[in-house]
Amino acid sequence: MKPRVKICCIKDENEASMAIEFGASALGLVGEMPSGPGVIPDEDIRNIARKVSPPVATFLLTSKTKANDIISHHQLVHTNTIQIVDQLTEGNYQDIRNALPGIKLVQVVHVMGEESIDEALAIAEEVDAILLDSGNPGLSTKVLGGTGKTHNWKISRKLVETVKVPVFLAGGLSPENVKKAINEVQPFGLDLCSGVRTDDRLDPVKLEKFFEAVYNTSR
Repeated sequence: MKPRVKICCIKDENEASMAIEFGASALGLVGEMPSGPGVIPDEDIRNIARKVSPPVATFLLTSKTKANDIISHHQLVHTNTIQIVDQLTEGNYQDIRNALPGIKLVQVVHVMGEESIDEALAIAEEVDAILLDSGNPGLSTKVLGGTGKTHNWKISRKLVETVKVPVFLAGGLSPENVKKAINEVQPFGLDLCSGVRTDDRLDPVKLEKFFEAVYNTSR
């Protein structure tokens, strides 16, 4: 089965339509972040999500770390999925599920070493999917995604083989390296932002090359 593709940092309805036309099965809509690209107002997230029809998934990327704040953020935008890009510091995943039944939860794990495998194992049974990225939440200004940098895919492959939930791979993916990424990591899904952009806008040529590479890769 070919991996699902999530195009992140969607800025407007035109970008959403373009991504879906080329084959995206999910869209990433970035809320307020301490750093990184793609942030749009919650009102824009809500308007885009409202116009996207199933089976395409709409991901709210939230940097909130308290369950109640994540719930409140989602209630402003009404996506069908929440991507939590930092670790929960208050409350738990069940609190979010109880308040938002039917909404999928995706937890980001920033791959900085072998400890990421243990981090993923600790939460795998509580979320619907895990997304591996190349950020660093430990910096004074947190980096929670959108780095355009790859991480150690050998660790990512071990993690994919260890956890029992779907795993998305993010971080520095592009038309040039996606075949290698699929072969080395064997992820459920792929997630990218800068790799299909030129001057911060979605580039149809890069999108076409990326999806061609995905479709032409055997697993």
